This record gives sequence, structure tokens and C-alpha cells, in this order.
Amino acid sequence: MGPHKIRQMMKAEREMAQRRFRRQRNKNYLAVPGIHDCILVLDHLKPSYNIGKIFRSAEAFGCREIHLVGIDFFDPAPGMGAFKWVPTVFHDQFFTCYADIVARGYVPYILEPGQGTPVTASALPEKSAFIFGHEEFGISFDPDLFPEIHRLTIPQYGKSQSLNVSVAASIILYEYVRQHGRSPA
Repeated sequence: MGPHKIRQMMKAEREMAQRRFRRQRNKNYLAVPGIHDCILVLDHLKPSYNIGKIFRSAEAFGCREIHLVGIDFFDPAPGMGAFKWVPTVFHDQFFTCYADIVARGYVPYILEPGQGTPVTASALPEKSAFIFGHEEFGISFDPDLFPEIHRLTIPQYGKSQSLNVSVAASIILYEYVRQHGRSPA
């Protein structure tokens, strides 16, 4: 298969994903907050399969809402329909997201491999906001400019330097629900 044909296929795939996004985005306006008072912030993630998978975990764990920073589109298909169930707030820049969550009383956390307090040794507040950065470049801001941000890490014992962002989000949500969980309905 030649490069021209590959580009055509990739363009068609992207257009199909954008149509899925628009359909589910319209349904997202009716989404009801989850039963747990935690928020996920996805900061400039790639519009690939990770975002959809994070929505799926957020819905499964009853996350209140997801804030998307610098993300105006993603493929919702890997989320198996979860995008329409988890309220979503879109932000162009991190500062507006930060101002919103802090004004509402949330404690923001960034996750960095090998830095910060192990999540397993942290007493997470009821109103926690977990910030996940781009898969390759990390967060889009200097955390030292935002004094309310705390650092967490997920303990790792192997040679890998980090976890996939959707896996890390699932682990954090599990730990949050373990500490503050309500019984499923």
C-alpha cells in the first residue's frame, strides 16, 4: 500500500472519529455527575484512544466530571459510550481549569513518576482533582506557579519509567474510591 493510500485511510479514520465525537458530545450535555466528588483533568492529551479509555474508567468509578485542557476533539470509541455519561468541561488553557477547580474547593494533584508522595500513603481529600499530562511531553504548565498543586506518584517496582496515562488514571480512581467509596447502587 502506497503512502497516498495510507494518508487517505488516516484522513477517513479521523473524519469518522470526529463524527462519533460530535454525536456523543451532543449527548454529553445531558450527563449527570458521578457519585464520587473527584475530578480528572486531562491536560493536552493526544486525541487517540487514551482519552476514551479514561472516560470509561471515570464512568465506572463514578467520577464527578472530566476537564479537558487544550483538547477540542478525541475519538470516543474506546470509551464504549462513556463520554455521553461523564460531564465534560472544555478549557483552552490550564489556568482557567485551575481557577475553576480551586474556587470550587478541590485539591489539585499532578502525578509524576518517582516524585511526590506515594498515592498509597496519601489521605486523599473528598474533593480531589487529578491532573494528567500529555503522554510524551507531560503537563503544559510549571507546577511551581500554582501553589495549591500537590504531587503524587504511583509506586512502581520495575524498570519502566512510567505507566500509560489511562492505566495511571484507573489506578488513581481506584485508590480514591477505596478511600471514599460508596456502595454501587
